[in-house]
Amino acid sequence: MVAYGLKRYNIFISEIVIEEAGFGDPESAKRRLEELKNFPHLELNEKVEEMALVYMERLEIPEKSFRDAAHLSVASVHKIDYLVTWNCTHLANGEVIKKLMKINESFGFHTPIICTPEELMEV
Repeated sequence: MVAYGLKRYNIFISEIVIEEAGFGDPESAKRRLEELKNFPHLELNEKVEEMALVYMERLEIPEKSFRDAAHLSVASVHKIDYLVTWNCTHLANGEVIKKLMKINESFGFHTPIICTPEELMEV
């Protein structure tokens, strides 16, 4: 399934993904980081940071989950088609997506399709 997705889509990551991949068991983290090293990185710029703070406030994302808001911001600011995640609390969640669409519309930003890897592969 992963190999199929790698051929079918242009895949981008951000430094937030790299940071998260480094968490947990050191040996597993090392393997994850090795797999990610050749993917192009999306820039974390002032607009990404600004929108992440907007999302934190308007989507009521707790401070401890700032990375979730940052993922949304990176994908929206960089006009990414799909944000793929297993996080169904703050990201792949119908109510969050509905609010995100309204926020992004008011700021003139693109809203990515937010889905789990399984949902994307069903397309």
